[in-house]
Parts: sequence; structure tokens; C-alpha cells
Amino acid sequence: QVQLVESGGGLVQAGGSLRLSCAASGRTFSMYAMAWFRQAPGKEREFVAVVNWGGGGTDYVDSVKGRFTISRHNAENTVYLQMNNLKPEDTAVYYCAASRRRVGRDPSLYDYWGQGTQVTVSS
Repeated sequence: QVQLVESGGGLVQAGGSLRLSCAASGRTFSMYAMAWFRQAPGKEREFVAVVNWGGGGTDYVDSVKGRFTISRHNAENTVYLQMNNLKPEDTAVYYCAASRRRVGRDPSLYDYWGQGTQVTVSS
């Protein structure tokens, strides 16, 4: 069992930055691929970024490439999402997720989810 707790969300002006953190419980954190998803009001949950077990492999949705960076610190059981040059369309609840199966964009791959953290970008 893995518990995930996100933090770092908030209100920021367009062009600003935020860093989201996701702290994981358990001693097997390094065995999970870790991802960030987001969900805006009235929209489906959307893949944002994923990092593999060792941190050397990443994937991003096109809309955030060059602006967002996902990273992980296995010794601290934490995954991060650095978000720069934020845009109003980035406004959403951001969720951290963990997968033992494989790295991917499909939410059904992910076994554990956090409760989410709100990111609001004003224009």
C-alpha cells in the first residue's frame, strides 16, 4: 500500500512558477513509476508528466513541454513537478499517481492516487 500526499499548489499570475511535491509512504517508492495528472472543471483527467523508476526517463504532454519538469528523489520518497511560465489554461487540480506496472499516459495504469492540490493561474 502506498499513500501519496501532494502539496505546493496555489494561486499564481500568468508567467509565474510553482513547484508541486508529492510525498509517498512506504519503502518501495523506487519501484513505482510516478506521474502527474490534472483535471480542470468540467473536463476529463489529463496526463501531464511521468518519470520512470530511476528518474532517467520522462514523458510530457505537448502542452507543457519546455515549461514543466518532473523529477524524483527516491531517498526522500518524493516526486516533484516544477511548473514555469504558467498559463491560465494550466488551472486545474493536480494529482500525483504511482504505477507498479509500466510507465504510460493511461490513468488506468496507476494503482495509487493522491488527494490532489489546486493550481489556479490568473491572467
